[in-house]
Amino acid sequence: MDAKNKSRTVSTSSTRTNDDNSASANGGLSLPARSADVQRKTRETAVAVALRLDGSGRGEISTGVPFLDHMLDSFARHGFFDLRVEATGDLHIDDHHTVEDVGIVLGRAFRQALGDRSGIRRFGNATVPLDEALCTAVVDISGRAYLAYNVEIREERVGNFQTILVHDFMKAIADETGMNLHLNLHAGRNPHHIVEATFKALARAMDQATAVEPRLSGVLSTKGTLS
Repeated sequence: MDAKNKSRTVSTSSTRTNDDNSASANGGLSLPARSADVQRKTRETAVAVALRLDGSGRGEISTGVPFLDHMLDSFARHGFFDLRVEATGDLHIDDHHTVEDVGIVLGRAFRQALGDRSGIRRFGNATVPLDEALCTAVVDISGRAYLAYNVEIREERVGNFQTILVHDFMKAIADETGMNLHLNLHAGRNPHHIVEATFKALARAMDQATAVEPRLSGVLSTKGTLS
């Protein structure tokens, strides 16, 4: 993938974190650069995410929430990320904890895979259609978290999935990645199309923002840091 300039060396390193000190999802093996393996366990959920930024778009997703699985598989494919997500949660209550906690752990994986953010383009912007739906995602991986969510979905559910949970997921990933994320829906009627266009736009924008810029030395900031 030329956009990510795999051959160029950047000062980011693979990172593994484990909130509950259980075994790593990669069995203790060292990770390639610009990758992360993160686990988080609470009384409500257990989530494990393995992420490789310079991937081929391969997704292995199992969250217990079928529509979220579909969206994350699409996110991996259109962002060219290799992504494995395994989650269990208190789905007998509702999907909220699982959806939000997957967003938290995925955001932490992005943060850690990016290391000190040296060499990345930092900004990404993508507008994606899906039939009548059209959504724009704008990303600044600045180290500062902010979500502007302008995605109005009139229907409360897509199948059994509560559409309001998309907002919670996006806030979690923005907060934990440490990025500005603006999501703007321009058109849309079908809630499935709206949500899928939103995830695809986010994937494309994050692919741009996490890509390595060959002309850049250090971080893209006049402050000299993106932390």
